[in-house]
Amino acid sequence: MKALVTGATSGIGKCIAKELNSRGWELILTGRNQKVLDELKAEFGEGTEVINADLSDKKAVFGVYEFCKGKNVDMLVNNAGYGIFGRFDKTDLDDEVNMINVNVVALHILTKLFLRDFKKKDRGIILNVASVAGFMTGPLLSSYYASKNYVLRLSTAIYEELRRDRSNVSITVLCPGPVDTNFNNRAGVSFSVKPMSPKYIAEYAVNRALSHKLFAVPGLAIKMSAFASRFAPERLLAALVYNVQKAKEKTADKTSETVSE
Repeated sequence: MKALVTGATSGIGKCIAKELNSRGWELILTGRNQKVLDELKAEFGEGTEVINADLSDKKAVFGVYEFCKGKNVDMLVNNAGYGIFGRFDKTDLDDEVNMINVNVVALHILTKLFLRDFKKKDRGIILNVASVAGFMTGPLLSSYYASKNYVLRLSTAIYEELRRDRSNVSITVLCPGPVDTNFNNRAGVSFSVKPMSPKYIAEYAVNRALSHKLFAVPGLAIKMSAFASRFAPERLLAALVYNVQKAKEKTADKTSETVSE
């Protein structure tokens, strides 16, 4: 079995790669940090390939797909993504467009291309990494929340199409809450609840994906938050999220900050 993992050089993506490797999967890993890619290739050994790619560049996204063609990929893990903290009128437009290209456009392209291949052979697994933010609106992280809403809704729509087709291809969407990665440090924010281990989240996500479950929402508190968000009035939810995000801010004079998952 072989999996492509994007954003594999840190955080959840790196832990998912390690989890799959421990289960005997061969891997194709992408990321922008060549040094870490080489370290992972050396650690995992034979059967591991790496490709350095900036997924904000659409040509690079298609390059990753071409690199994988003919290699009998069985699982696609769309993990690459990041967020930008700050008021929407203050954040940098170019940074936001690049973020949308990674979080939305790259994920969309790879999901479509691999889904077509998987359907032809009537097997394959797609694991899209969203966030509990995908269930909500997110003042002060507006573009990030919006991008994760896209990932969540796209994945659930594809799930229903596959179900109607009685396809053996499956899609899972991972929606974690706060994760113990460099996200909060780079954003200049602190979490009000204890972040979860990316290792635990990776193991949970892989188990859900291999079981062909649609949702992977780790942690009871996060499950309850996702469930409750469906019933809260939108304006009230936006106000609550604003207060939560504002309380995380460490530096009062910050207007824009890039944060990775």
